[in-house]
Amino acid sequence: MTTLFQEIEQKAGQLSPEEREMLAERLLARADDIRLTDIDDAWIAEAERRYAAWKAGSTVAIPADQALKDIRDEIKR
Repeated sequence: MTTLFQEIEQKAGQLSPEEREMLAERLLARADDIRLTDIDDAWIAEAERRYAAWKAGSTVAIPADQALKDIRDEIKR
């Protein structure tokens, strides 16, 4: 193993479980030479922004069943 690899592995161990999962997903996507599109990058950035807002307490999570009900109600209007 290279020193860079060991350093990255050590720093990755300091991430939260959610952050490690996101990192692993990105690394796997690139390992298969799957290119992320600009849309993929935008969704990742949006998901990270929303997660950070939730974690900071500046937004409130809505249960999925309520969110889906709200969406269905909105579509019916």
